[in-house]
Amino acid sequence: MHAPHKRAARRSTRPVRIAVIAVGLALTAIPVAAYAGSPTHQAAQQPAAAAPKAAAATGLDDPAKKEIAMQLVSSAENSSLNWKSQYKYIEDIDDDRGYTAGIIGFCSGTGDMLDLVELYTERKPGNVLAKYLPALRKVNGTPSHSGLDPNFTKDWVKAASDSAFQQAQNDERDRVYFNPAVKQGKADGIGTLGQFAYYDAIVMHGDGGDSTGFSSIRKRALSKAKPPSQGGNEVTYLNAFLDARVWAMKQEEAHEDTSRVDTAQRVFLKKGNLNLDPPLDWKVYGDSYHIG
Repeated sequence: MHAPHKRAARRSTRPVRIAVIAVGLALTAIPVAAYAGSPTHQAAQQPAAAAPKAAAATGLDDPAKKEIAMQLVSSAENSSLNWKSQYKYIEDIDDDRGYTAGIIGFCSGTGDMLDLVELYTERKPGNVLAKYLPALRKVNGTPSHSGLDPNFTKDWVKAASDSAFQQAQNDERDRVYFNPAVKQGKADGIGTLGQFAYYDAIVMHGDGGDSTGFSSIRKRALSKAKPPSQGGNEVTYLNAFLDARVWAMKQEEAHEDTSRVDTAQRVFLKKGNLNLDPPLDWKVYGDSYHIG
């Protein structure tokens, strides 16, 4: 794995907790060929006449495509395709967001780490991280470690071996980032690649009210092109969205490397791979990755 400073942190507002439906994930990368005989895969392969073009792909929430999404994000966040090895990850990457940790980069300074530990404690009272809840509430919105050091990082690693904590990470990732991205993508009539572009943007930038949040990026794109749901061309719209995303990334020094867009998402788009079908080859920070 390359230097962890490559992880890209993001802003995040703390959303109101809602009921979470756990989404089952394959615990290892599964070759797409394994899905060839499944009804889901077969549906995605039907002729265009069987469904409107925008809905032809099952979407990023198809289990095989979701696994690909997790690996793509991990290549940028962790310089590794093995996203499940990141449950235990934790460090301060000096981005003024306190500790960054877990499979999606939950931050002690942005509220999503607090939400995660609250969920974990609701499900498993007395867990090893529960005692840090008062401190996490105090440091929310700051880069401070007050009340967390010196043992929080060690206890995080301990908690990461608990399947209940792993599931809580999965569920918070889906509630705050994955599900909203897919929902908005489908509403805009964009396919699997576009839904992934939305997801990756929310992961990095959050969806707060600032000028570089996901909603602002999308609004910037809409000022340049119409999405398919409004009669626009999907490729044209996605190019506009990626342009807006690059602009947002360049507003902050921590995000100045735009390769996760330029040599990854843009590569898939130029190839017309709107369904994000393997094989996939891309680069992030100059490192090459492949999903067969």
